[in-house]
Amino acid sequence: QVEVVESGGDSVQAGGSLRLSCTASTISMSGFDVAWFRQPPGKQLEGVAAFLSDEGAVYADSVKGRFTISKDTSKNTLDLQMDNLNPGDTGVYYCATVKKSGNWFTAVNYVYWGQGTQVVVSS
Repeated sequence: QVEVVESGGDSVQAGGSLRLSCTASTISMSGFDVAWFRQPPGKQLEGVAAFLSDEGAVYADSVKGRFTISKDTSKNTLDLQMDNLNPGDTGVYYCATVKKSGNWFTAVNYVYWGQGTQVVVSS
């Protein structure tokens, strides 16, 4: 059984930064397409960024230039550096691992998920 665990969520003011981290037991992050999703309050799950084997890092338009996704192969983690945060970034952030097929921003394409970590950005 694969266990995915996120960490790093917190409450910050607009303009601040946070770094989220995700680790997965029993599988290597470097071997699969992996992604971060988020669910804003009262809204649907949306893709934020992904690390794809054939394209590298890809981002939703809403976070381009502010967020950076990266893998640390020595620690087997998937990190998300979030800078210049705004209240629209508030939500529960989820790490998704092992994309089966299809596009990176559709949640059902991923097999393993963490429980999420809360990010709150106040104005």
